[in-house]
Amino acid sequence: MKTLYLDIFSGISGDMFLGAMVDLGVDVTTLKQEIAKLRVEGYHITTARRQKSNIEGIKFDVHLVDEGADSCDNAEHDHDHSHSHGHDHGHSHGHEHSHGAGQSHDHDLNRNYTQIKKLILESRLSDWVKQKSIAVFHRVAVAEGKVHGMKPEEVHFHEVGAVDSIVDIVGACIALEQLGKPRVFAANVVEGTGWVNCAHGRFPVPTTATLEILGARGIAVTQCEEPHELVTPTGAALLAEFVEQFGLMQNLVATRIGYGLGTRDNQTRPNVLRAVLGTANEATSAHDWETDTIAVLETNLDDIPAEVLGNFVEKALASGALDVFHTPIQMKKNRPGVLLTVLCTREEADRFSHLMLTETSAFGIRRSLVERRKLRRETITVTTPYGPVEIKVGRLDGKLIQRAPEYEACKRLAFAANVPVKEIIAAAQAAALSQIL
Repeated sequence: MKTLYLDIFSGISGDMFLGAMVDLGVDVTTLKQEIAKLRVEGYHITTARRQKSNIEGIKFDVHLVDEGADSCDNAEHDHDHSHSHGHDHGHSHGHEHSHGAGQSHDHDLNRNYTQIKKLILESRLSDWVKQKSIAVFHRVAVAEGKVHGMKPEEVHFHEVGAVDSIVDIVGACIALEQLGKPRVFAANVVEGTGWVNCAHGRFPVPTTATLEILGARGIAVTQCEEPHELVTPTGAALLAEFVEQFGLMQNLVATRIGYGLGTRDNQTRPNVLRAVLGTANEATSAHDWETDTIAVLETNLDDIPAEVLGNFVEKALASGALDVFHTPIQMKKNRPGVLLTVLCTREEADRFSHLMLTETSAFGIRRSLVERRKLRRETITVTTPYGPVEIKVGRLDGKLIQRAPEYEACKRLAFAANVPVKEIIAAAQAAALSQIL
């Protein structure tokens, strides 16, 4: 299985990630053409082969049309602009703050998560790039909303609104698609120390947005002696969305190595992101299915009220569990009971173990890690006589294996047309065969 390993010993930002992807072989012309589908103006992209601490790599930059305008301390720019702001890669931070003081770029004003989502959905980008780009933006928006006590849709701030952040995030998703959507792994997250400049003063590293994004995914952070910020919110969101597991390389055969260069000259380590593209030795299957490792949490219960059990199932699913179910079993002294099972990512295992112990009558939790084999999945909208329906399709070795219409959409169309919901489902499945194959 194709694998991408991000060696983030010196942190990660959007521009460093894209620089590394270009060095791995992502075609810059195609990347620019795809990003242009967003119909966002006011920028141009440059890439150059340079050296940082005697390491040769790619410097990726997004230059704003109004470079040289008045300084704007209320923006997080992951790039080397003429109006750079002293960030860890050459810029300062104001991504912690909602719209207000210090804004000077007209193309940044009043742009929020909802508008960015609409911009992406209305573009001609692929469905996978749309889905992943929105997911990354959502992680940033949720973090910012939590910091400011606002709903993600209500937050106006430059981290989501800035043109360069849009290019970074959408460009990163396009680059991964160009590389064939590899499985992504990364080294443990290392952050620096020091301070960043925000709209209302200085704030210590790690910044609030970065911590919120990584914490929400259960990603551990270790600080080092480097007196600068190393991980930007954009970089954190990319890690949270794409990386399956953090740690040392395991059974990885490197076929190509790319280096994305930052702007600042760090004191303790090269300001470089090393990306390793290769194959994992254990992925010797003849099929192109996706694989991952998840945690299985189990406990036997014979004294839990049905209402409490039902409430736990709803709460665990709402909290992000991959699946929750209970199975009738026979326990000691021939007592009837249930086997409660929660499936979750390995990073979330402790959180859901705590939930099981506090929300049920369990005295202990059994935990195991298991591998999964999954069809390559994507969500596509198909056209039916009753209207458009989102349908999840699964492919194996290039063949369409499964097609599952989104139930709530089918339910709404069935109600509007006054027909049984099974007719909408059948129409969507038929449309999938004719429109997707």
